[in-house]
Amino acid sequence: MTVMEDCEEAQSVMHSVQGVFDTLARRWTGDILSAGVEGAQRFREYRRAVDGISDRMLVQRLRELESLGLLSRTVVPTSPVQVLYAPTQHAIDLMQAVQPLVRWGKQHMAKAGAHVHAPAS
Repeated sequence: MTVMEDCEEAQSVMHSVQGVFDTLARRWTGDILSAGVEGAQRFREYRRAVDGISDRMLVQRLRELESLGLLSRTVVPTSPVQVLYAPTQHAIDLMQAVQPLVRWGKQHMAKAGAHVHAPAS
């Protein structure tokens, strides 16, 4: 590889990493993903698990996470219809990848007096 190719590859990797951080930094995203670690859940279960989120915002975030491939949405044809949201393997892998950052944050950011919110494992 040339130096230019190395730089282009590094930029591509950094853009991907930035995209992950941007997604996780959106309000409620970490809480929703953490709430889903126990498997498929209905809307109301997410609403109970994510304190303070409005119905409208929860719908928006669930749709966003589904479009990113982090949640799967399953419609169960019952009466009334049930809609279940479950983390995909992609989301599970992401949450596992974030754990070392959470540990680092707890260890190092606490020294600076900053609060680090840890997603459930």
